[in-house]
Amino acid sequence: MNALKTCLECGEKLVGRSDKKFCSDYCRNAYNNKINTDAKNLIRNINNRLRKNWRILEELNPNQKTKTTRNKLMQMGFDFHYITSTYTTKVGTVYYFVYDQGYLPLEDDYFALVKRES
Repeated sequence: MNALKTCLECGEKLVGRSDKKFCSDYCRNAYNNKINTDAKNLIRNINNRLRKNWRILEELNPNQKTKTTRNKLMQMGFDFHYITSTYTTKVGTVYYFVYDQGYLPLEDDYFALVKRES
């Protein structure tokens, strides 16, 4: 059973190893870029959103602990839907983090901003 294998991207005949799938690095990259386009756009958009949220928190919290308002965060473009983790204290207080920058919702639309120590 000596079937001729062809490149998954361009269809050219493959020469070499029996498990080879592409005729060149160019075809391999083109093929993978094509099949991953939708996922990459979604991931890119989420990462951009997280990066923007992180920058806002970092700008408002230069001393690693401060207080701000929901209005100030919203004016700067902060999106509360995008965080990377949460931390719940022993008493049940929930901090929301974007990488190492975090916030804690307080009363009257205030937020405590904190920086997690590494």
